[in-house]
Amino acid sequence: MWAGVVVLAAATSGCSAYYPPHMRPLSAKTRALMAEKGMTESQPILIRVFKAESELEVWKQKDDGHFYHLKTYPICNFSGGLGPKQKQGDLQAPEGFYLVDEKRLNPKSHYHLSFNIGYPNAYDRALKRTGANLMVHGECKSRGCYAMTDAVIEEIYALALEAFAGGQEKFQIHAFPFRMTTANLAAHTDSPWFDFWVNLKEGYDYFEVTRLEPTFAVCGRRYVVNGDFPGGTLPNPKRACPRYSKLPMVAFKPKTERRAVAQSTLAKPLGSVMDLQFGEITPVYNVMTLGPATPDPKEKAQKEASADGKKKVAQRGSYAD
Repeated sequence: MWAGVVVLAAATSGCSAYYPPHMRPLSAKTRALMAEKGMTESQPILIRVFKAESELEVWKQKDDGHFYHLKTYPICNFSGGLGPKQKQGDLQAPEGFYLVDEKRLNPKSHYHLSFNIGYPNAYDRALKRTGANLMVHGECKSRGCYAMTDAVIEEIYALALEAFAGGQEKFQIHAFPFRMTTANLAAHTDSPWFDFWVNLKEGYDYFEVTRLEPTFAVCGRRYVVNGDFPGGTLPNPKRACPRYSKLPMVAFKPKTERRAVAQSTLAKPLGSVMDLQFGEITPVYNVMTLGPATPDPKEKAQKEASADGKKKVAQRGSYAD
């Protein structure tokens, strides 16, 4: 309902200042950015949140079915620390995988604009976690939510409305404690949430590698990412997992990367040519890009200090950054 109203308002007026916040169209600058990236306002969205980096990403799904990065917004404030929300009043912001439909958008929020991220989900309920009304909202103040500036929440809100107007029924929110690289995870092996974060990393890795929307089921007190269950019946979130297989994970390379492979490699690190990938890439030097003859002592010490942590991560399974 609201999505159609916003699209109509945007189409009939070039001045958004006279409309209430929830009806303001996207700025000309953002529309120009989408056009530059080959995106449209009505394409589906996906949101990722990273606590430690205080960043919220918005991705858009193009006609090829893959998601492409649109913008990264600063999170103005969130309460609590790293780790999931467990109970009402703990002031923790949730971590996990959530779904937002149009009914969860609140144009009359006390915090400028907001949308409910859907906590508690099936996983949270299976662990008997409590609490409600956990939002992404404006006004830059938080009591268990992800708070943005008013200008930022207006834009994210408009992007959601445009996606709903284009036919998207729900969009996913992936809320992480930090960017789930193997190195970052290795730095938190002593955390009581380490096993939970290893589980979250499965969803992070799938999206990083494929740029496709993961599917999620819950059983055995964990998320099952892209599980193929017999008969297509989802498991009971409160029971042990039945037998299932994992759907294949096919790596995706954008057109820009495919073009890069065909270009001259003389001035490029060999590693970047032989192993194009998403996420953090350790610099690799070849004869055309010589690094220092002696390694940086600080860098060497950091690598040695994290070696034990990385071994612990590797013992839990193989991951792709």
